[in-house]
Amino acid sequence: MSDATVKAHIRTVRRQMSEEKISALIVTKPANVTYTTGFSGDDSWALITKGGVYLLTDSRYIEQAKKQSPDCRIIERAGPLTEAAAKLLKQLKSVRTVTIEKSTSLADFEKLREKIKGRIRTVADIIEKLRAGKDGNEITGIKKAAQIAAEALEKTLKYIKPSVTENELAGALDFEIRKLGAKSSFETIIAFGANASRPHHQPGTRKLRKNDTVLIDFGVQYKNYCCDLTRCFAVGRCSAFYRKVYQVVTEAQAAAIATVRAGVEIKKVDAAARRVISKYNLPVYGHGTGHGLGLEVHEKPVISAKAKGRLKAGMVVTIEPAVYIPGKLGIRIEDDILVTERGYKILSGGFAHVFLPWG
Repeated sequence: MSDATVKAHIRTVRRQMSEEKISALIVTKPANVTYTTGFSGDDSWALITKGGVYLLTDSRYIEQAKKQSPDCRIIERAGPLTEAAAKLLKQLKSVRTVTIEKSTSLADFEKLREKIKGRIRTVADIIEKLRAGKDGNEITGIKKAAQIAAEALEKTLKYIKPSVTENELAGALDFEIRKLGAKSSFETIIAFGANASRPHHQPGTRKLRKNDTVLIDFGVQYKNYCCDLTRCFAVGRCSAFYRKVYQVVTEAQAAAIATVRAGVEIKKVDAAARRVISKYNLPVYGHGTGHGLGLEVHEKPVISAKAKGRLKAGMVVTIEPAVYIPGKLGIRIEDDILVTERGYKILSGGFAHVFLPWG
């Protein structure tokens, strides 16, 4: 993450802090620490005031912090983060009240409240709301992650042969992602045959058969930013029913994507996909139609029937309708979509191979 991007983020955060009448904000969520400092290590907090940004970390990350966060005042801690934060706050005489992210653990909140004598309150989603809108550099990062994902998947197709296990194929895809200079943004889901009816199936020892189906749900993290894709394949001969369901899910996704543009109610995007699946008398999926994407795989907004609010230009969301029939099949198609003022842009390219013959 560039210094210019981090500085822009801090300016935006400080404007929000001013509106919320926050003089000092303790940032504890790892993705939010990255957003406000550029630092991508673990076990670290940030403290933001009107006059400075402080990064609290330990000796394992000092060298990394100096490189990634040159505009932060780096505080090396030897003990717990709560002690380091309390000590720093005592040194900042102008800070009278402190605000901390509500996602902080109750144990850490209680320890910090005790040490600074109760001068603390919580705030929810102050940075998450800002992260929902992406700038040009962030959009470029997500698009690059999606490009790497497509290339890695293309290279993995040669492993899709009879007798390969779900575990082996997941490992092969993760390896190809690593070879391309990135890493998986979450644990890869590989599901053969009827296993795909479980949306978060965990790969196991199930072997691919001569005529079978494959669902691959995976993501890439590249320079902090993530993509999230799902692709389905029929290997060898597949049933007419599988082909029909695949086309229905494709149609549902296209209908949802077609509604995307700045100002549209989020729940209308969700409804567009569900209408198509219902029209064909197929079971409608129970999860949301999509979610925000960025430093984390799941960010705001959530695209569901109960979603509130409207899409805004600069949001990046997934669109992932599905049909699940226990004991038979599961088909989900997922792409990453940029919301624009006039419509949308697909950041994750299509994929030519849907029905794979044996090579």
